[in-house]
Amino acid sequence: MNKAELPLKLLKEHFGYDTFRGNQQDIIKRTLEGYDSLVIMPTGAGKSICYQLPALILKGTVIVVSPLIALMQDQVAALTTAGIAAAALHSNQNDVTTKEILNDFKDGALQLLYVSPEKAVGKYFQEQIVLQKISLIAIDEAHCVSVWGNDFRPEYTELVHLINKSNVPHIALTAT
Repeated sequence: MNKAELPLKLLKEHFGYDTFRGNQQDIIKRTLEGYDSLVIMPTGAGKSICYQLPALILKGTVIVVSPLIALMQDQVAALTTAGIAAAALHSNQNDVTTKEILNDFKDGALQLLYVSPEKAVGKYFQEQIVLQKISLIAIDEAHCVSVWGNDFRPEYTELVHLINKSNVPHIALTAT
C-alpha cells in the first residue's frame, strides 16, 4: 500500500467511512506533510477526523485542546472503542486519574491526548510537553481564541506558549 492510500484505509478501518467528506482529505494531506491549517467547516462536517486520522499515522501524541469536557469524553470513548489510544485531561478528574493519564502520556502510550485550555497552559503540562514526542497540536473550537477568549476562556489566548514550545504542525478548527 502506498502512502496516499493509507489515510483512506485507516478511515474505513477505524471510523467506518468509505470516503472522505468535503475537504477532509486535503486537510489531512497538508497535516501529514507538516503544514499548519485553519479549518472552518460546518457543524457535523467531520472536523475531528482531520486530526484524529493523522494521529494514527504520525509518530508521537496528538495534543487536542478542547474547551468542552463532554465533547472530550465522547470523543475519547468513541476512539477507544475503535481501538485508538486516547485520553482526556480536565478539571473534573481526581489526582489519581490525572496521574495515570500523564504517565501514559509520558510513556508514549497515547495517540491522542485531549486537554482543556486550563490544563494546556498549566506550568506542569508546559514542562511535560517539551519532554514528550508530540506529532501535532490541534486547537478545537478555535473561535474561542478571538471571539470569546478574553471573556469565556482566557486560557485560549495563552495557547501561544504551547505552540511556541513545539516544533510540530498546528491545526485550528472551528465550525461556521
